[in-house]
Amino acid sequence: MYRCSLTLVALAAVPSLAAAPAPITGRWKTDDGKAIVAMAPCGARMCGRIDRLLVKEPAGGQRDERNPDKAKRDRKVEGMQIYWDLAPTGDGWKGEGYSPEDGRYYKAHLRVNGNKLTMKGCVSLFCRTVTWTKMG
Repeated sequence: MYRCSLTLVALAAVPSLAAAPAPITGRWKTDDGKAIVAMAPCGARMCGRIDRLLVKEPAGGQRDERNPDKAKRDRKVEGMQIYWDLAPTGDGWKGEGYSPEDGRYYKAHLRVNGNKLTMKGCVSLFCRTVTWTKMG
């Protein structure tokens, strides 16, 4: 009976390993070609930061001008954390995101397919999907 219990436990663990989503770690070029975002562990979860802007910045650097919090509007966009609390779920990742382009916070759903990272961001009932490309 003891041997049978161990077998059942081992078999129960296999589906959870098979269902783990593809890793999102690495550097990703945004769909509009304006930035490179680095995804990396932060504690037990994953986070994403704007690693580098690929567009010409104003003198002193691009600022977070559209942030709904006026106290944050002077912070630089390059180096800014835009994804946090990303955790594996099913075949993807779920967490929180922020877009400095429009100053919106949203629920983020990310999924890797080969060298593509597809992100669906939702604010209330409105969602937008973009696909980024992995950098070499």
